[in-house]
Amino acid sequence: MTITGRLRTARGLLSTFAATSAVHLGAIATGASAVQHATKPALMPLLAGWVAARAEHAPKLLVPALAFSTGGDVLLQVGGEAAFLAGMGSFAAAHLCYVTMFVKLGALEDRRRTVLVALAYAAAWGVMISQLWPGLGDLKIPVAVYSLLLSSTAVSSAGLGWRTGLGGALFLLSDTLIATELAEWKALPGHGVWVMATYLAAQYLLAEGTVRATRPENVPLSAPLATAGR
Repeated sequence: MTITGRLRTARGLLSTFAATSAVHLGAIATGASAVQHATKPALMPLLAGWVAARAEHAPKLLVPALAFSTGGDVLLQVGGEAAFLAGMGSFAAAHLCYVTMFVKLGALEDRRRTVLVALAYAAAWGVMISQLWPGLGDLKIPVAVYSLLLSSTAVSSAGLGWRTGLGGALFLLSDTLIATELAEWKALPGHGVWVMATYLAAQYLLAEGTVRATRPENVPLSAPLATAGR
């Protein structure tokens, strides 16, 4: 496929991802469960397809991270504690891919910045776990371990640029909102929409930021792709 063809395909996939995301969020807001279940499994594959079409030289672990996220999305829709734990495990694998990828890309080379960011997230993690702990029941240990991996993604993503850093922070926010539901806190208005909106923005920013940070210097970003989905 020519470069022009690849970019056209990438633009179409990103537009489809944006449209599917909008439909999915609308389905959550209106309680259309059938539409929610039909659209959610397609979200991360569309984003992974966009990465593959747009960036020939994207890090090899980026698409697997999105693939494991797809597994988590599907399992969390099944319902029940076993499926929830399996979904958490799939997302944990996604975070391992993200952290490994960011470390390999040199995200931790600025040690002073890394230490400061890590301290900030460690403080946030401590506060979050201490507040949620009483309501987590049998999920205390799995949530604590998973949240450490999630925080590691947030810390390491911050070293690659503001897009990936914001993506890591939003991923943490999204899963924290899920944890408040597990702990039976009073839900925010539109809780489910906030969970998915922050998650989708997080995954897009992690992918977009990684692609931008690793593209060869002689390969310009196309104007249509730089503005699509905004």
